[in-house]
Amino acid sequence: MTLHTESASLGAWSSLGEPHVVLSLLAARPDWVVLDAQHGAFDGSSVRAALLASRHAPGRVPVWVRTPDGSPSTLGAVLDMGADGVIVPMVESAEQARAITAACMYPPQGSRSFGPSTLLSGEAITSMADANAAVAVSLMIETAAALEDVQRIAATDGAESLFVGPFDLAASLGTTVDALLADDAPDAPLPRVVEAAHTAGLRARGFAGGLERALRMRELGFDAVAGFTDTSLIQAGAAAAVAQWREAATKR
Repeated sequence: MTLHTESASLGAWSSLGEPHVVLSLLAARPDWVVLDAQHGAFDGSSVRAALLASRHAPGRVPVWVRTPDGSPSTLGAVLDMGADGVIVPMVESAEQARAITAACMYPPQGSRSFGPSTLLSGEAITSMADANAAVAVSLMIETAAALEDVQRIAATDGAESLFVGPFDLAASLGTTVDALLADDAPDAPLPRVVEAAHTAGLRARGFAGGLERALRMRELGFDAVAGFTDTSLIQAGAAAAVAQWREAATKR
């Protein structure tokens, strides 16, 4: 496999459920930010608050939501709140993928319910066609079953990207994240996802959670990688401050 080093977009991942933390991430101007409502502390209220706050942040950084599931009610609510995109976990078949994209689109392309009176995002929906064109749906590839059906999943109308969750995928395949990232053979799991996405005209996205892994995913051809998290930044900053303090204390 030919490794890629050209530019890819860098995303920030927020799990703490705090709109002020999201604003701090946005101030750093990553290419995009994800609010994690599956494994993070975000719920409906905090997602809405963070999305509304992001409208007042300098510049315009897209804010996505990783939803807890792919149900029509969940997807419709998050999109009504103004998410720029949704990342849907545990997609394992083309049939499931089609149901997800349909739930994100207004008729005739899909079956999303139209609620123009809610204005949960603070912005009126003037055209269902324009709203459909603006929706970005990323389908998470996290299991051996998803990998088996990845080409059919990638062919789903209305999908913007495939999104690799490497920790769940590695666990499902009985390997480690490091081994998953190290394998660059054309038929290896991650190259297969990248190839399927690109063949279908989609982006290949993924979660890295650290810059070293993010750089490796860029080498493997991923177009967009979530390279750092709010929790890791706080932990690393706190650990560095404590270490510096204690090192200075020993020199007194």
